[in-house]
Amino acid sequence: MPDLDSTITGLPMAMPVIPVSMLNRLARERLEAAFPLCWAAGEVSNLSHATSGHIYFSLKDRAAQVRCVMFRSRAQLLGWRLENGQHIEARVLVTLYEARGDFQLNVETARRAGVGNLYEQFLRVKERLEREGLFDSAGKRPLPAFPRRVGIVTSAQAAALRDVLSTLRRRASQVAIVLYPTAVQGDSAASQIAEAIRNASERRECEVLIVCRGGGSIEDLWAFNDEVVARAIRACPMPVISGIGHETDFTIADFAADQRAPTPTAAAELAAPERSALVARLAASQFALRRHVEQQINQRGQQLDWLAHRLQHPAQYLAHHREGLRNLQRRLGSGLLKAGTRARTTLADLTRRLLLTRPDSARHAGRLQALAPRLHGPFHQMLHGKSSDLARLASGLAHLNPAAVLARGYSIVTSAQGQIVSRSTMLEPGEHIAVFFQKGRADAAVLAVSEDDDKPFAGRDIASAASPE
Repeated sequence: MPDLDSTITGLPMAMPVIPVSMLNRLARERLEAAFPLCWAAGEVSNLSHATSGHIYFSLKDRAAQVRCVMFRSRAQLLGWRLENGQHIEARVLVTLYEARGDFQLNVETARRAGVGNLYEQFLRVKERLEREGLFDSAGKRPLPAFPRRVGIVTSAQAAALRDVLSTLRRRASQVAIVLYPTAVQGDSAASQIAEAIRNASERRECEVLIVCRGGGSIEDLWAFNDEVVARAIRACPMPVISGIGHETDFTIADFAADQRAPTPTAAAELAAPERSALVARLAASQFALRRHVEQQINQRGQQLDWLAHRLQHPAQYLAHHREGLRNLQRRLGSGLLKAGTRARTTLADLTRRLLLTRPDSARHAGRLQALAPRLHGPFHQMLHGKSSDLARLASGLAHLNPAAVLARGYSIVTSAQGQIVSRSTMLEPGEHIAVFFQKGRADAAVLAVSEDDDKPFAGRDIASAASPE
């Protein structure tokens, strides 16, 4: 590469020699910059586990091989053990080991070959079933609080079955267990698991169903990612708990189940409540019930004593009320007597006041006759004045009446638009006009228009126009 020495090392062109360590460092930097993190596939060989925790191996295919190292911090997160002959896919950083000048790959993580394709298939199935609504939380069923029978779908030889049985025996020995054996790994495992779930659904022997198996790789758990298993779980009439693999393992069956448990043991704990806890709750409820019953008995006894104290013999009760009636009778007689006396006194007082305030009708009648002539005179005088005013106003109004003007021979001229014509300049020759008289109207046409404003229409013109030839 031109100018490599002068641009990076700062050495002049006349001195192109650089140390090997610097050369290796520059090569490593160029490699790491040119190759970002990528996935590489091959077969593991020459595997070595160092005491430091680092893992050294070669990754090869038919044509080539490359040295690889996986440092302890990364190896602890792998979750499974690398072995010679395994075909893996590794996410690697292309680099150079400067101390020896070895080209190598620093492995960030690794997976078994084909796991990437399986995971993509898992995501596709999950997305399609999720769009169908198979995983909707609205369709999840609650677990029974106190199941009497628990069904288990798993392999009869699986360690997960022993974990579930021991957990149920320890926590809830009163619960009966029904096993629906099936293969949990292999090509036909998915159909067998679905058939076992359908068998449990048809027999309806239990109130909750556990579908479980122990941990393993994604290939080991792949039967539980099959669509037929998920649909069988959703079609099951009883609630289903999934306990598949470890806490970090997720399968399609986990999303389809009504409740997911991180492990088979946790699934057993969810399926049935702990017997000791139930016994403790029962004892607490029994104690609270006994206390409540005792309190009620004490309160009712006290109430009975109080009612017994109030209880009287019927004869004593009647005598008490008879005495009360006699007292009321005496009070009623006394009250009526007092009320009658007060009413008579009030009546006498009102009669006396009425006699004192009664008017003298004879005296007022004479006064009325004396005032009547005085009233008629001014009234007729005022009526005569008002009549004269009315006649005067009517005469003035008659002079202003347009009908009276028309009766004297005048007329009203309107244009074709209905406007009253007061000046000749408002008309044009040939324009149609309407002439209104006292009785009737005439339609006419304008022959000529005179605009001579200095000669108004005088009364003598009217007279001369009215006189015959």
